[in-house]
Amino acid sequence: MTTPRPSTELSADEARRIVLRAQGFLGSADRRAGVRGVLRRLGAVQLDTISVLARSHELIPYARLGRVGRATVEDAYWKDTHAFEYWSHAACILPIEEWPHFAFRRRAYRNRPQWNHDLPEGTYDQVVKQLHAEGPLTATELGGAKKTSEWWDWSGTKVAVERALMYGEVVCVERRGWKRVYDLAERAVPADLLHDELDDPECLRRLVGLAGQALGVGTRADIADYHRLKGEQVDAVIADSGLVPVTVEGWGKPAWADPAALATPPRGRHRTTLLSPFDSLIWERARTERIFGFTHRLEAYVPKPKRIHGYFAMPVLAGGRLVGRVDPAREGHTLVARQVGLKSPKAVPAVAEALVEAASWVDCTDVRVERVDAPELRDTLTQAVTRALATALR
Repeated sequence: MTTPRPSTELSADEARRIVLRAQGFLGSADRRAGVRGVLRRLGAVQLDTISVLARSHELIPYARLGRVGRATVEDAYWKDTHAFEYWSHAACILPIEEWPHFAFRRRAYRNRPQWNHDLPEGTYDQVVKQLHAEGPLTATELGGAKKTSEWWDWSGTKVAVERALMYGEVVCVERRGWKRVYDLAERAVPADLLHDELDDPECLRRLVGLAGQALGVGTRADIADYHRLKGEQVDAVIADSGLVPVTVEGWGKPAWADPAALATPPRGRHRTTLLSPFDSLIWERARTERIFGFTHRLEAYVPKPKRIHGYFAMPVLAGGRLVGRVDPAREGHTLVARQVGLKSPKAVPAVAEALVEAASWVDCTDVRVERVDAPELRDTLTQAVTRALATALR
């Protein structure tokens, strides 16, 4: 692919601010649009099983909107068919309008020659028939999700319904107690969206354009990673995606930007908040290091003795920068900061503010700081948390 010569040069700081605005962290949050507005803006909200303060799909709107009710978050995603779950960056909640854009992936699954699980003969048709008669249903309600207690040992029913989900005949319409709830696509997806009419290049063109809008500015790898596309898929359509080539100071690689993001300089209020490691602002680690100069790794699957920052360390965003990280836990009505890392002593007030707001959101009335990587700052942070709690309770 021949990349057009960029006509716009961005400083590293300009690019960072464009990214923050595109992701909903700079400027006034559109509270009228609420959680659904966040979902449409991002185009994908990643799901994950880990729940410390809350599950990641709850943390995403919280980080942008503040203390939105957790029941409100779930209702916004699932009520009235505003969203569906599918394979994007990972397992993600997606705006229902994006259903046609994933036709390329559904076709690829239908043409897939090999699978990890065998599908017993007749099971697929039986599952579809049962959903038609009784749905929406969980895998358990369909007859059982597992053959044994092992997580990987799926039952034939579970294999069939997951295959039907990948093919697009079945949709995950909500999560109930973290279990997927399945229904037929013909019932769950609005009729005007229920089609696979877009060919692969058109699906890819639209997804690349939407990824560029959600990122604000990104490299080829950034844009490909957003919906887990291949680099050559991005190459084939980026010229027609509506994105424009730019250069960014210090990036060392070609980049593309949403032209609307370049039209006006980013201004407004910065959010101070804890971020889920699965937040689309930081989910691609190399991009996070390039934009924020901040190295972060999820250590939940690292053996405890080898962890550096903690089980579910959450970066702290303040003033448009990542200023530290917190590994949180909950004990009754106390939010426990098991481990805190600070980039500098100047980060103390922001980290205290983020901890107290998060505590309030999950109905904790107290915050306890256990360990700070710079031990001499533990008392200072504890005092700042006490002051922030006193202010919040006024």
